[in-house]
Amino acid sequence: MTDLDRLTADLIDAALSKGADAADAVASAGTSLSIEVRDGALEHAERAEGIEIGIRVLIGKRQACVSASDTRPETLDEIAGRAIDMARIAPEDPHIGLADPDQIARDWDIAAFDLCDPSADPAPAELEDVARAAEASALSHEGISQVQSSAGYFSRSTIHLAASNGFSGGYQRTSHGASAVAITGEGTGMERDYYGESRIYRADLPDAETIGRIAAERTLARAGARRPKTGAYPVVYDERVASSLIGHLLQAANGGNIARGSSWLRNRLGDQVLPKGLSIIEDPHRARVGSSKPFDGEGLPTARRAIVEDGVLTGWTLDLATARKLGMTSTANAARGPSSPPSPSVSNIALTEGDMDRDGLLAEMGTGLLVTSLIGSSINATTGDYSRGASGFWVENGEIAYPVNECTIAGNLSDMLAGIVPANDARHWTSRVVPSLLVEGLTIAGE
Repeated sequence: MTDLDRLTADLIDAALSKGADAADAVASAGTSLSIEVRDGALEHAERAEGIEIGIRVLIGKRQACVSASDTRPETLDEIAGRAIDMARIAPEDPHIGLADPDQIARDWDIAAFDLCDPSADPAPAELEDVARAAEASALSHEGISQVQSSAGYFSRSTIHLAASNGFSGGYQRTSHGASAVAITGEGTGMERDYYGESRIYRADLPDAETIGRIAAERTLARAGARRPKTGAYPVVYDERVASSLIGHLLQAANGGNIARGSSWLRNRLGDQVLPKGLSIIEDPHRARVGSSKPFDGEGLPTARRAIVEDGVLTGWTLDLATARKLGMTSTANAARGPSSPPSPSVSNIALTEGDMDRDGLLAEMGTGLLVTSLIGSSINATTGDYSRGASGFWVENGEIAYPVNECTIAGNLSDMLAGIVPANDARHWTSRVVPSLLVEGLTIAGE
């Protein structure tokens, strides 16, 4: 029995002994290290190590959660008691409850998920070398006036979930990363851009020189940015921001929002929401992807599923309580933290890719806006009305003409998504595999 396994079991035993009808517990422990440099000198160094435990107790149709970072036996007993006291005065919810024993996950092969780098954790000096090399690489490009920040970072975390229905399971994951933010120009003419990557295995991470080079190239391309024309134009969402557009659809298909009636997709189950031929597939079992997991936050076995299939919305994202509220079955999408009850959330998703690269999309667009960065957000969850600040490049006759900033793009998500055209440039190692997307008929507010 591992330390986290023992902690969750002890928490549940304490809750049941004090009168809980049922309980589940989560424990997480981890180490994170981040090193930043600036102007060739160490700017920031941070190391964090800690453990957090949380208990959810159920008394009838009432529940409460309590968490702590102290694992002494007396603390476990104390927080179990506090959770019992809180549950007794909590409002009733007829839909809460643990999974039935025959629903819980069993006999998964965590090794197949490949979530943990077995090599030694990097030393602070190694991460500092990564940050220095990325900064030097960016500064070696003529026109880069400074590097705002350059960083190397690492984390290793372990999570364990247990419940009084018999479920008990956990896993460990690692993350290696590096990033750089470069600046060109001075004063009001400054422009900046960045590049960063994170991977489970250190060996899969691009080298520091590549991180700095791409950050510099992106930044230099933005020199002399100005506001674009105002009007109705097509827009290409670059791959690095395209997942945000699909994210709005996923949020609208979240069962919690459906149950509250606060979704522009309500009453649209079975409707065409994307063009025919396009699907959104969730696959929590992809190897070497940070969001993969064998079970959800309620101990149910995760599985591959279609959220949208051939353009048709096929289902909501559900945990147990939300599924019961809607008269459906959980899709094993519960997310859980030590201090909060489960709630629905997606893991790895992939949108069907197209046949052409981003340049092909620009050629098909002709004249319009290529968006590479989004800021702010004004999304009406009920109507789908969409408005966001954006920057990127103005495109004329299928070719990038000049960089743009300080503009707003607006439309309606239902109309936008119904006509998207995908490229084939998605990054397949990320949790959201979404290529660049062409969207017609947006309103651009510029000069």
